[in-house]
Amino acid sequence: MPITPPGPVCVTGASGFIAAHIVRELLELGYEVRGTVRSPGDSGKYDYLTSLPGADERLTLVQADLLTPGAYDVAVDGCVAVLHTASPYVVHAEDPQRDLVEPALQGTRNVLASVDKADSVQRVVLTSSLAAISDEPHPTKRFTEHDWNDQSTLTRNPYYLSKALAEKEAWNLAKDQERWSLVAINPYMTIGPSIGPGMNTSNGVLKGILEGDYPGILALSWGFVDVRDIAHAHVLAMQDDEAEGRHICASEVVSMAEVVQILREAGYADGYKLPSLDLSGGVGSFVVRLFSYTQPSGVGSYLRTHLGKDMLWSNDKARDKLGVSFRPGKESILAAVEDMVKQGHLTPKG
Repeated sequence: MPITPPGPVCVTGASGFIAAHIVRELLELGYEVRGTVRSPGDSGKYDYLTSLPGADERLTLVQADLLTPGAYDVAVDGCVAVLHTASPYVVHAEDPQRDLVEPALQGTRNVLASVDKADSVQRVVLTSSLAAISDEPHPTKRFTEHDWNDQSTLTRNPYYLSKALAEKEAWNLAKDQERWSLVAINPYMTIGPSIGPGMNTSNGVLKGILEGDYPGILALSWGFVDVRDIAHAHVLAMQDDEAEGRHICASEVVSMAEVVQILREAGYADGYKLPSLDLSGGVGSFVVRLFSYTQPSGVGSYLRTHLGKDMLWSNDKARDKLGVSFRPGKESILAAVEDMVKQGHLTPKG
């Protein structure tokens, strides 16, 4: 039967970009929520969570660390569902094995070990990524939930590798038992307004475009998806007892040139450093590929595998089976930028 109140729900990494929106929606629906954070006793650090409507009565923050075995036992015990969102997200890491792969893998193992100890848990929803499906666009292939990323390495898109390995580990562990079921959400580039004060990595791409971090308009495109839609997908996957497998969650492909145009038309040309030099052609892309070898390995490999290519995917399963409706990319882009201005992450220079 569907998972409904009053069963408690655990959200790991509750302070994160996606997780905070999940916590907000769960509280709005009347759930009792246990959110894991690193230091719940740090006065004021999580005000943006504890001030959410319903938090006083139904939100408990519990200390837990991804790399500590047994750290999630208390948070998970007695919960009917666990939404595991906690995982590092950085494009470049000095030590990818230490900073990306191990936390993602060990965190998944530790959370699911705690789930195995809690007889109450019926459903686990894992925040995975399109990175677990593919790390490089293909000119003719439309990726689906049946595809797995088997190309990434510690030197080629290591973040993608961490997501693929962590999701595979979760499915392997799920097969070893029959009490709880696993559902995965595989978002692409998640942007939008933030509940917390932190700076989301994907929103940071838009910030970089506005602040002149790019030498020009590159032949890059992104599959944007709104953080509010991703949070809703998690809740739907938790509630629907027929939900199964993986779910690609992305709205539409938006090129860098289109992003710049959207921001220019919205009035962000004044006071910001939107790129104007067109480097999206053959010569420009050749120069950018050469430039990529001077960048940190994670950034460089991303440029070389994505430049001049559009990722094609099907989100039919998320739409038809879960019932997710995706906001247009333009709406999410503008909402993200407006929020970054409001929170002081973006400041006009003129």
